[in-house]
Amino acid sequence: MGLKQNLHNLKEKYKGTKMAPAFNAIHTFLYLPNETTHGGTHIKAADDLKRTMNIVIMALIPCLIFGMFNAGYQHNLQTEVVSKATSFFSGEFWNMDNFLIGFIKILPLVIVSYGVGLAIEFVFAVIKGHEVEEGYLVTGMLVPLIVPVDLPLWMLAVAVAFGVVIGKEVFGGTGMNILNPALTIRAFLFFAYPTWMSGDKVWVEGAVEAAGTADAISGETILGSLAQSQPLNYSVSDMFFGFIPGSVGETSTLLILLGALFLIFTKIGSWRIIVSSVIGALVMGFIFNQVVAMGWIGETSKFYGLMSLDFWKHLIIGGFAFGAVYMATDPVTASQTNKGKWIYGFFIGFLSIMIRVFNPAYPEGVMLAILLMNVFAPTIDHYVVQGNVKRRLKRAKVKVQNT
Repeated sequence: MGLKQNLHNLKEKYKGTKMAPAFNAIHTFLYLPNETTHGGTHIKAADDLKRTMNIVIMALIPCLIFGMFNAGYQHNLQTEVVSKATSFFSGEFWNMDNFLIGFIKILPLVIVSYGVGLAIEFVFAVIKGHEVEEGYLVTGMLVPLIVPVDLPLWMLAVAVAFGVVIGKEVFGGTGMNILNPALTIRAFLFFAYPTWMSGDKVWVEGAVEAAGTADAISGETILGSLAQSQPLNYSVSDMFFGFIPGSVGETSTLLILLGALFLIFTKIGSWRIIVSSVIGALVMGFIFNQVVAMGWIGETSKFYGLMSLDFWKHLIIGGFAFGAVYMATDPVTASQTNKGKWIYGFFIGFLSIMIRVFNPAYPEGVMLAILLMNVFAPTIDHYVVQGNVKRRLKRAKVKVQNT
């Protein structure tokens, strides 16, 4: 009660001043609000923005922990400290040495992401005199999961500052942005520092430092290898469980699937967007497979590797699954109507695989696909609503004529 009372006293002391939002945010983050509605004119429910954000973070934690183990595992596997894991429960993967390596590398990414992002949120809240929203709680967790493990911290700090200010605050803050903030941050990193976001040296811890030495480490991702028409050297189980190089939290399709079920069960994530994204990806992948089967493209083509990959395998490599579950379903930037969600999700999946195949220099297309559909989401909803209005007017007109 001592801390809570002290925070309450500070809130009252600075009430009406520019610093009030900062103290209110700390109090609300740690405790329930002191004021609740009692009248009969309000809809009362157990969910609020903070609970919603916390549920999403809970769904992300398994991916974060797995990413820490995988970061250490990929490093030790490349340096031949451990042998290849043979099953999901293999001790070669789940050992504390792997975890400590990943923990030491990934925890600073999380700290910088939250530290810089929340600091900017507080500054804007004080300047504008509005409450600090909880929207960045999820963005701050998403960002470390969609970047390479060896990304320099100063680059991450610059990108977070850009994403929060340009991607969200200039639009009015949480709930007003048209682009997903986490993907805005990743897009900035990719175009501003491309050598740190692609290639075969950024996905395995220590590979950049060892480049050019006798102990050089190679960490080419599956998408990078296929984009160069190299053979696929990982089994389906490796790809599904996540024993592959990649961004910190994007490798384990199994954990992402469990996270999707959790979000759907708690009614936080839209199952329509997730399912339609998968359908769109499968359709585009199947079309490419048919193009190869008909002999319209030869093995010498620069598109052959990814185009000939079994269409369903696109779901378990790269960041597609992670993007479809955790970022395409962002309620602020996604379509709001039920029919619009189906259209929105389908084109995310369809365009993700199209970009992945047709751009060998950037074989991961889900980021660009989601950002593009973020822009078109309001338009999709507009035409869905207008279509519903026209159908209802037509039914009403027929009903009047029959009476």
